[in-house]
Amino acid sequence: MSATHDHHSTASVTPKLYLAFELGWNSWGLAFSTGFAQKPRLRTISARDLDALALEITRARQRFGLPDDAPVLSCYEAGRDGFWLHRHLTHIHIQNIVVDASSIEVNRRARRAKSDQIDVGKLLTMLMRYHGGETKLWSVVRVPTVADEDRRQPHRELIALKDQRTEHSNRIKGLLASFGIDVIVDEHFVKSLGELRQWDDAPVPPELTARLLREFARWRLVDEQVRELEAAQRRAIHRDDTVDVDKVRMLLELRAIGPRSATLFVREFFGWRQIQNRRELASLAGLCPTPYHSGDSQREQGISKAGNRRLRWMAVEIAWAWLRWQPDSVLSQWYQRRFGQGNARARKIGIVALARRLLVALWKYLEHGEVPEGAKFTPWKKKLNGRLPAGMITN
Repeated sequence: MSATHDHHSTASVTPKLYLAFELGWNSWGLAFSTGFAQKPRLRTISARDLDALALEITRARQRFGLPDDAPVLSCYEAGRDGFWLHRHLTHIHIQNIVVDASSIEVNRRARRAKSDQIDVGKLLTMLMRYHGGETKLWSVVRVPTVADEDRRQPHRELIALKDQRTEHSNRIKGLLASFGIDVIVDEHFVKSLGELRQWDDAPVPPELTARLLREFARWRLVDEQVRELEAAQRRAIHRDDTVDVDKVRMLLELRAIGPRSATLFVREFFGWRQIQNRRELASLAGLCPTPYHSGDSQREQGISKAGNRRLRWMAVEIAWAWLRWQPDSVLSQWYQRRFGQGNARARKIGIVALARRLLVALWKYLEHGEVPEGAKFTPWKKKLNGRLPAGMITN
């Protein structure tokens, strides 16, 4: 009976090749192994050289005496390279995982040496532990499809362009502030520039004027692109053939939520992620607490900020708007009871807690049809057509 069991175990074990990547811009570090009691095979190839990668995998199989069809299990840290490598590895039948770098364990007892070889070797060891059954060893990133990833580009570009527009506007104001001049930067700036005067009634110096005109030209270009993207975003919400447009419209009908925030919530999270519970949602948004426990010392270190920074920022912004435009909702009343009478610091801490609760409420609203208690609605078409007060439509 024992011999039969041993024979079954031996026959069921399939030799595997483990591969960890250390991705750099100029070169990639590779670490191969087939088990813990084995010195890893370390190699370096040029970055993005897929032919060299295939050759090194073949050589590693030969070096460890594995058959040509031995399965390969690989991993790399999520970062600048994104998910194209994961899609390539999957295409050539390599079982790959993308790891959240912030979830990798570290030793806190001593100073840590750091080099590419140490990093890739540690990643290889953790990969073998993960496939050995320690599934909670780190956090695995859920890879979006190419289409889902592409749909995130417009609203991300819109956020970046608005930041650039603010930078140009602030630079113009800063240059004129050094001469004691205050100005509003809008489409009429060029006309008003010639009328500006310094403290002694002197006009703006000619070289500064030329610089301001060039800076304003950049501001105007960015402003036009912002307007084009905003118009395209509104047109997409009107079209019935837009992906996940029903979820965007559902969010848009809630007061305090506008086209920009509704699109961001759906494209970044609710449109393609399979969220299991509220804890997972808060973790993905970086709105979960990070308690510290060491002996008798216990303290709270604030929220993790390890998730999607765009969604976290928007959730906090919408939380402030929710207090203003949904004052009768249960969430707003909870905030007022808990933090409304506190100082500024307490209110800022409370708004993060409200943002987390509101994010969970929006998830339940979209997934299960549970309307946030006490929330008020406004037809989404009226918001897009601009028939409401500007403050009620929060981006």
